[in-house]
Amino acid sequence: MKVSAADKGTGRSESITITNDKGRLSQEDIDRMVKEAEEFAEQDDALRKRVEAMNSLQNFIATLRTQVADKEGLGAKLDKDDKETINSALKDAEAWLEENGNSAEAQDIEEQLSELQAAVNPITAKVYQNSGGGADGGSDEPLNYGHDEL
Repeated sequence: MKVSAADKGTGRSESITITNDKGRLSQEDIDRMVKEAEEFAEQDDALRKRVEAMNSLQNFIATLRTQVADKEGLGAKLDKDDKETINSALKDAEAWLEENGNSAEAQDIEEQLSELQAAVNPITAKVYQNSGGGADGGSDEPLNYGHDEL
């Protein structure tokens, strides 16, 4: 910003340029930060996918556990053997999470979710098929508890 002052009596004038460089990043700093962001973009994407996969698996486990325990909904429609099969699959998935959750890659977590779904979906499909539809409007497709594909 340029500021000028003039004394009308003497006709004398002065000007000064004021810059605000304090606390600002230099172009060199900005370029360095952009380069670092580009270098870490792949790692950030891998971490995002891992977190999304972990959330999907944990949500599926929690939702299914709640539904199996529901004495009026799915839990009431399951026979003892099917409940035991589902609960066993849930325990196995939770044990896997406990053991591998911190070190697993997104693909490993997604595979674990697929295995759990493969164990559970035939049972839930059978229950809903026998009950004439239920929550999925009569579809023969297995329910996909909280796991949406985009």
